[in-house]
Amino acid sequence: MSAKIISICLPKGGVGKTTTAVNLAASLAIAEKKTLLIDADPFGASAMYLGFTPERIKAGMAEVFNFTHSLDFASHKTELEYLDFVPSNVNTIQRDEKFTKIAENRVVLKNAIKGAAEKYEYIIIDCPPVMRGIVANALTASTSVLMPVKSGNFSLEAISKLFKYVEYIKEIANPTLKIEGIVMTMYESNTKVTEISERELKLRYNKFLFKTYIPRNQMVMESTFYGKPAILYNVNANVSMAYLELAYEIINKYQKG
Repeated sequence: MSAKIISICLPKGGVGKTTTAVNLAASLAIAEKKTLLIDADPFGASAMYLGFTPERIKAGMAEVFNFTHSLDFASHKTELEYLDFVPSNVNTIQRDEKFTKIAENRVVLKNAIKGAAEKYEYIIIDCPPVMRGIVANALTASTSVLMPVKSGNFSLEAISKLFKYVEYIKEIANPTLKIEGIVMTMYESNTKVTEISERELKLRYNKFLFKTYIPRNQMVMESTFYGKPAILYNVNANVSMAYLELAYEIINKYQKG
């Protein structure tokens, strides 16, 4: 059975894309689903999040896109038995320029992922906040797109842009691409901005909204200092439980077909 490939994507920074990618992947692994997390963001925050310092990285997306190593070789074991990780490893300006140039060919990642798609149940791709190059690659290779949204008008505008971009990718490269859903992140109940954002989201995108929302919790930032997903740092925290709920919401959706 081929993997469900989910891109975590939104053309806006600071909405919790990497936090969601890492913690969703970790939660799927906790649920004993064989999962691969790919860091397609040249900034490389997922590696920091998982405690992968440069000396621990043998290869990454930079080498995969340079055709010097396979995705399989660039995969690293993590603390979780069911979770493997491919870092970006784009660690110099020269590499960044080359990576960006090769990413203009939108099928590079799709071709690189083919073998891995047979080994894993879920592949999660952490995308940068742009709509070109590597994101076109990720969406061309993906089954679906998950959009993390922080309360506030700018995130709503970014969703609208991404919906249009998804339609464009469907037309030119991946006709079966679906919207996995929209998840509210850094959620603070009883605030005016949350209330307005939630109302607008329900008005425009109700059928795409996940039931689970991810609460704001400083513990998420703490866990990054220790190089651990939230669930390994503090399993009982509300944010850890929320990501686990999100994972099960996705699993149940696929089991129902």
